[in-house]
Amino acid sequence: MGISAIQPARITRVIPHSIAADLGLEEGDAIFSINGQRPRDLIDYQYLCAEEELTIVVVDKAGQTHEVEIEKDYDNDLGLEFETALFDGLIQCNNGCPFCFIDQQPPGKRGTLYLKDDDYRLSFLYGSYLTLTNLTEREWLRIEHMRLSPLYVSVHATNPEIRVRLLKNPRAGVLMDQLKWFQARQLQIHGQVVLCPGINDGIHLERTLLDLSQFYNLENPTVASIAVVPVGLTQFRPAEDELCPVTPEQAMIVIQQVQSLQEQFRQQLGTTLVWLADEWFLIAQQELPAASHYEDYPQIGNGVGSIRLFLKQFQSAARQLPRQTAQPRSVTWVVGNAVEKAFQPIVHRLNQVQGLSLQLAPLQSEYWGQSLTVTGLLTGYDLIHGLHGRELGDKILLPSVMLKHGEDRFLDDMTLSEVQSQVNKPIQIVDGIPMLIQACLQ
Repeated sequence: MGISAIQPARITRVIPHSIAADLGLEEGDAIFSINGQRPRDLIDYQYLCAEEELTIVVVDKAGQTHEVEIEKDYDNDLGLEFETALFDGLIQCNNGCPFCFIDQQPPGKRGTLYLKDDDYRLSFLYGSYLTLTNLTEREWLRIEHMRLSPLYVSVHATNPEIRVRLLKNPRAGVLMDQLKWFQARQLQIHGQVVLCPGINDGIHLERTLLDLSQFYNLENPTVASIAVVPVGLTQFRPAEDELCPVTPEQAMIVIQQVQSLQEQFRQQLGTTLVWLADEWFLIAQQELPAASHYEDYPQIGNGVGSIRLFLKQFQSAARQLPRQTAQPRSVTWVVGNAVEKAFQPIVHRLNQVQGLSLQLAPLQSEYWGQSLTVTGLLTGYDLIHGLHGRELGDKILLPSVMLKHGEDRFLDDMTLSEVQSQVNKPIQIVDGIPMLIQACLQ
């Protein structure tokens, strides 16, 4: 991307009492350049702002340009937040993966729902997955120069033919060479395998995991962890695709296969290395592994161990629960029906608090056409239809994972206020155990 594609970095928040606040920078102002360089993204901004002496060109809300001189301690943060992490636009994906969730959405929604990113910068900053097929030579050099590590890579298969088949991209077959590139530069990745029955399972899954394990060593692993995730399908996917959903019987086979390899890796490498997403155990109706199984939860963002960690955090917080509420409370907690059984201990313990009546509302997604649904995929449509006719108590608690980050909007484009007007009950968004407990008691 040329310099003309770079937009000034629009400020959305100035942290009180920060360097930026002292300088008089305001929301709506924009950073044009730092020490003569125009930052492409948040990575450039952080790198450039680490210096002790800065000359920053700012475009204010009125469009006027100002030059600001700053002297500070090395690595001190300026205290700014921006409307986007990318100032030169999104690196979009040109793969044709049949399981891509973006392509499994209905038409007619807001444009941002159809943006497919394959951007290494979002991978480095936020842990999103990329395929490595859309990187130019310039971007590879930047990853090396700035040591942008770890990155999160969608592997799916190490067999070139199968990976090309899954990504629908002829450049997808050079993954093993790319891993050697990371290894030679002592850079690190976390890998992901989206398992599609009949395509990259069975012997192909075993080959993939064994191949990736060759890039692990205790001192400086190139492949630091691997997650195996079941393919997620919706009713809007193209009719001609070759995918099928994972059955409970297939889930059990995958669990047994991966657990055998986990034991092998623990003995040979000193780590489990590969983990199964929680969904495998939910589909197979099996107990989740113990918390100790997940080591330091390297794949928590992929739904690997998230339920067990949630339960563990609740057990710790439950020691401080009061014997009774100040006033009677009747609350409905909405979750995906995939976690209904796993969350029963939480519901049971909270209902031991006198004066609290907590009802779990486990919903499936009629919108996506899924009989087993994780909480983060529930839409406004699902809430309106799934809660219709229920006794909901004083208020409804919704986990924050249902909403787009930083917005009151669900995956189907409905807003929180639209849903609240339909269910005719107060809705409170909860993020984590402390907020859940507080919302139940107050």
